Amino acid sequence: MDVTEEEKHTVPGGDSKIDRITSASDLNGRLQPVRREIVETQNTDMDMEETNSTVMLADGNGGLAPAIKTRELRKRAASDTVETEKTTWLLDVNRNWQVNEVRHATTRQEGTNRTTEERLSRLDSQGKLREVSHVVVKESESASEEKRSVVETYSIDVPGTAPDGSLHLIERKTSTESLSPTGERATAKKIEQVNPGDPSLGLRVSVLVDGRMVPGPSGEQSTVTIRARDVNGNFGIVSVDTTKSDRIPTIQVQQTPAGKP
Repeated sequence: MDVTEEEKHTVPGGDSKIDRITSASDLNGRLQPVRREIVETQNTDMDMEETNSTVMLADGNGGLAPAIKTRELRKRAASDTVETEKTTWLLDVNRNWQVNEVRHATTRQEGTNRTTEERLSRLDSQGKLREVSHVVVKESESASEEKRSVVETYSIDVPGTAPDGSLHLIERKTSTESLSPTGERATAKKIEQVNPGDPSLGLRVSVLVDGRMVPGPSGEQSTVTIRARDVNGNFGIVSVDTTKSDRIPTIQVQQTPAGKP
């Protein structure tokens, strides 16, 4: 059994400190601290927020020792743009802090359209930071409340090929959601991935997901159908999930004024 206790302090300026301790039962059933996380957030100026955290784990001697440190900078720029950069440090063999990962994200909002780009760099075998992935998310919503999302993932690891040090498009997820005048909601998702058997052909559709929610007087009925490509390249139904939720009628109770004594 794990138990987590959290203590939070906030000052009038908006700065805060969170101390989160997780304990687990030992062989004798007694709770012992196994993880402690200290998170400190401060507003360096009107458009900049900095969050530093330290994670301490069990050191094998009955105590807790620092194991992971992170720093996240969040900056709001012009034109509804938000930039975040999160740096993660780990201890090396000499117990010195070393940058292990840097994640940088930029979000731009233009009306009902939003674009988010995230770049991830990690420490390679030569001790240098190297970009290993790049994710682009584009979200939009039309006047008729139709939503569309496209997520493209680039990586240095391509299934079926040896790494060449460059980023390649390995996956694209396209999702749509629409609402009819009668309240019927339709969703669709298409997943395109690299074929490990022949990566040079680029992306191909691997999974299709169709969903439909139909409202009715007594409740709603939803159906989700998943189709996937098999080893022969043909699509087949993997699963069909149908759920129905009944509306519970509202009972109104009318109170009669009490009579005078």
